[in-house]
Amino acid sequence: MKYLIILGDGMADEHIPALGNKTPLQAASTPTMDHLAKIGRCGLLHTVPQGYHPGSEVAHLSLLGYNLPEVFEGRGSLEAASMGVPIMKDEMAMRVNLICLDGDKIKNHSAGDITTEEAKELIDTLNRSFADSGVKFYTGFSYRHLLVMKGGDKNLICTPPHDVPGQTWADKMIKPSTPEAKATADCLNDLILRSQKILANHPVNLRRVAEGKDPANSIWPWSPGYRPHMHTLLDTYGFRNGAVISAVDLIKGIGVYAGLQVINVPGATGLWDTNYEGKAQAAIDALKENDFVFLHVEATDEAGHAGDPELKTRSVEYLENRVVRPIWEAVKKMQSDDPVAIAILPDHPTFCRTRTHSDHPVPFIIYRPDQRPDKVDHYDEDSCAKGSYGELFADEFMNAFTRTSSFKVGVRKMRSNLRRHFSGS
Repeated sequence: MKYLIILGDGMADEHIPALGNKTPLQAASTPTMDHLAKIGRCGLLHTVPQGYHPGSEVAHLSLLGYNLPEVFEGRGSLEAASMGVPIMKDEMAMRVNLICLDGDKIKNHSAGDITTEEAKELIDTLNRSFADSGVKFYTGFSYRHLLVMKGGDKNLICTPPHDVPGQTWADKMIKPSTPEAKATADCLNDLILRSQKILANHPVNLRRVAEGKDPANSIWPWSPGYRPHMHTLLDTYGFRNGAVISAVDLIKGIGVYAGLQVINVPGATGLWDTNYEGKAQAAIDALKENDFVFLHVEATDEAGHAGDPELKTRSVEYLENRVVRPIWEAVKKMQSDDPVAIAILPDHPTFCRTRTHSDHPVPFIIYRPDQRPDKVDHYDEDSCAKGSYGELFADEFMNAFTRTSSFKVGVRKMRSNLRRHFSGS
């Protein structure tokens, strides 16, 4: 059996009046996903343990079966792995966004989806300006970048900028969670303030403003951590090999630590204009050579952050028509010789109303050609709640998908203990 996960980032949502009180999944036309729900089994998955922020780094590690207290070291170190940046023992890594401020408010977390070429010019300027600060910036993609700090203390309270659009930025700056981390927090906050002065009149931003675009007029560091220690998915679930396909450094970095081959697709942007067809074909090709393929599409999450229900619905339909349908047509031809199991799910909901992530459970489909279906015949939040899997938590999803025993792979925790970790009881 081969295994394919198709993940629409942030795809789940709540009922939205502008969509006739439907969710984007319910409003979208998704005949292939509905068919897979009908021939598969469905349920809801809790991906965010008690006490953790509902970020993609937490949700992805959780749904892939990792024990968060053992492996979680923030987002920065995972993105560093994707970028080929080594994190030394005396270093702390952080994700750093280029963001747009409008007066005392955060206008958006993406500097108006700044291009990578423009961002590189800004990052190069910041490195020259902060050469004496014990930090170094690394250019990522669009607004997503990396900060590495020597001797940094990760015990910080940071606010992801996509969680607070329209809110005052000054009271969201970094705070220490221990007295020892105060020096690190002070240093990072000083970098934020200095970056605003440096970026305000940078030629890149002057051009963007003249063109009616949002300037990247501040940095915003968040999600600190050290180098993680993770077992590979190959060892855990007995795959001989595996691949990850994504436009997002975070997901690629998780793939690196998980022992997966990173497949880069030309034209994959991480937005709703991504190369859907290229990613679908990459997944089809990867299934011919790999036991496990993880295909990640970011577009639905970005539409949720934009607070645009119609765009999110359209992004779901792009995923359906340009990814899921061609993959399913190809998989049907493989089934007699090399059966393929397919799972479809988001990592977390991203509510259009709040423009940010939620820790609510997400709907999932597990289709295996060797199992009987349940009675669900549509893929959406309400329908999957009636599925035969009920509610699953963290590694229960991968164990159900692969039919792997937790005890067989050496994960010595009882189901009841896992659920208590999620409920906080």
